[in-house]
Amino acid sequence: MVRSPESVTLLAGDVRVDIKPALGGAVTRFSKGEIDLFRRASPAVSDVVQTGCFPLVPFCNRIRDGRFAFDGKEVRLTPNLPPQRHPLHGQGWREPWRVSDFGDFSVTLDYRHRPGEWPWAYLARQRFEVDEAGLTITLECRNEADGPMPCGLGFHPFFDAPPDTVLDTRVSGVWTIDEEIMPVALEPAVGRYDLAERNIAGADLDNGYEGWGGSAEVRWPSRGAGVRITSAAPRFQVYAPTDLPVLCAEPVTNANDALSRPSSEWPSLGIEVLQPGEALQLEARFEALTAKV
Repeated sequence: MVRSPESVTLLAGDVRVDIKPALGGAVTRFSKGEIDLFRRASPAVSDVVQTGCFPLVPFCNRIRDGRFAFDGKEVRLTPNLPPQRHPLHGQGWREPWRVSDFGDFSVTLDYRHRPGEWPWAYLARQRFEVDEAGLTITLECRNEADGPMPCGLGFHPFFDAPPDTVLDTRVSGVWTIDEEIMPVALEPAVGRYDLAERNIAGADLDNGYEGWGGSAEVRWPSRGAGVRITSAAPRFQVYAPTDLPVLCAEPVTNANDALSRPSSEWPSLGIEVLQPGEALQLEARFEALTAKV
């Protein structure tokens, strides 16, 4: 491990991972040899949206108008990605983290949230472990409030998406969306929403998927390389815009806009209610594919 005041670098063989704790605990480089496996950020990057991967905690995706109610609390969150009016992805990606532990091939970052607009205290923790085949990230959120707290977790990796990019995974359902990227209806993931051996560059998707099988591959045939994503997350979020050569393929626990739904629906939408002292944990493995892809 190489550590400076602004960044941490993990090395194992020809695998390299750079992390900026103060910039949302984000990964700015994940590469194997000359191949970038996450989108590489500029060394001077100051906007977490331009990094390679950041954590989603304590919820994933959007909350309609930033409003929901639970356990006698009326929660109202300020939009955090203007001009979008629906706040998204929680607090962790917009706050600095600190190094709490490290070893030769691993580093642990902590972010402690004090009650504010999000009225519950919690401790979020990311552990990054690198080996000669790839990167494993473990994300945890522990409720440090006096009462129960809703929670969801996820990872938001960015991949380069040149024209030959392939995404291959298995899902059962897709949430269609409106013009504000809010869910409309759950439908079978067929036709334009199918993700099996999908040429994904510019696919015009920004959708949440249900029934994810826990494994996905992003492949670049012209590079002879790719990434295998594995996680116990039950859901998968895909962002493949028409106007940018980028792909986001995100293991997540909760559906988009789950928190604004009645709390009776939360279990089916992936929101966990953590009791004081209880924690939710999610792991994702990103493994380099360097054989014929």
